[in-house]
Amino acid sequence: MSNAAGKIGVLVMSYGTPESMDDVEAYYTHIRRGHPPTPEQLTELKDRYEAIVGGVFPLRENTNGQVAGLQDKLDTLAPGQYVCFQGLKHARPYIEDGVEEMAKAGIKKAVGIVLAPHYSVMSVGGYIKRAKEKAEELGIAMSFVEHYHLHPKLIQALTERVTNGLAALAKEAGEAVRTKVLFSAHSLPEKIREMGDPYEKQLLETSAAVAEAAGVTDWQFTWQSAGRTREPWLGPDILDTLAALSEEGVKAVLVAPVGFVSDHLEVLYDLDIEAKAEAEKLGITLDRIAMLNRDPLYMETLAESVMTAAE
Repeated sequence: MSNAAGKIGVLVMSYGTPESMDDVEAYYTHIRRGHPPTPEQLTELKDRYEAIVGGVFPLRENTNGQVAGLQDKLDTLAPGQYVCFQGLKHARPYIEDGVEEMAKAGIKKAVGIVLAPHYSVMSVGGYIKRAKEKAEELGIAMSFVEHYHLHPKLIQALTERVTNGLAALAKEAGEAVRTKVLFSAHSLPEKIREMGDPYEKQLLETSAAVAEAAGVTDWQFTWQSAGRTREPWLGPDILDTLAALSEEGVKAVLVAPVGFVSDHLEVLYDLDIEAKAEAEKLGITLDRIAMLNRDPLYMETLAESVMTAAE
């Protein structure tokens, strides 16, 4: 890594996922701030991983692929200027590990970016806080991309997916069937509204921009994957939304989880298994858009956002 000296470091941050079934308990304990899950909670999470892909962890591979894809794109747009490092919120390499790797490589200037387009103090803000503290401690000057939810290439990539998804759904459910597009994202505790947090507003802005570009008028926003805590979380949840749509006579739904950028548990289980099963019970055909993963337009969104922040 000695060839990194003089380059701008890029810390690519994401939520993190276990590397194997053996790591699930430690991962879950980290999410719960050091409190181990109950045996029931642990079994439920392991069952979900087993259900999606037989205990394989797609997010780990997808995140590695996105970091590699961003490095390739930066090498094309600004040869020899940037070097990417990875930092995860709840698994190794942790955010602090990524910053330490930069320092070891001789990096003096860096940019941090999160694989999530929308800013909340409870999500992206937390990643930035941890990276910033470690960077200051190690003498790295670090700037951050806080959000990129309206980057034209992100909107283009999502629009293509909605358009393709609707075409496939029309073949499956029939052209004449009333179809609703449901944009979704990970719920957060309701208290973010009182805090004036921009998360909800940014998600609605992305949804509206994609709907307009795709020529979709019949759409709404819904939440998913809320945590199980005593405090209220943002709703309605997608399962409740599907029940309401069924009452309205909607027969086909395309879910566009714009708050997520890759295939992982919240998409592969919460939508593809749980929401799909609920829709089936209600007589609704449910499909979802393909995730961004290493889409070239998404890689360009990240690269251009990093380069702008570096300036």
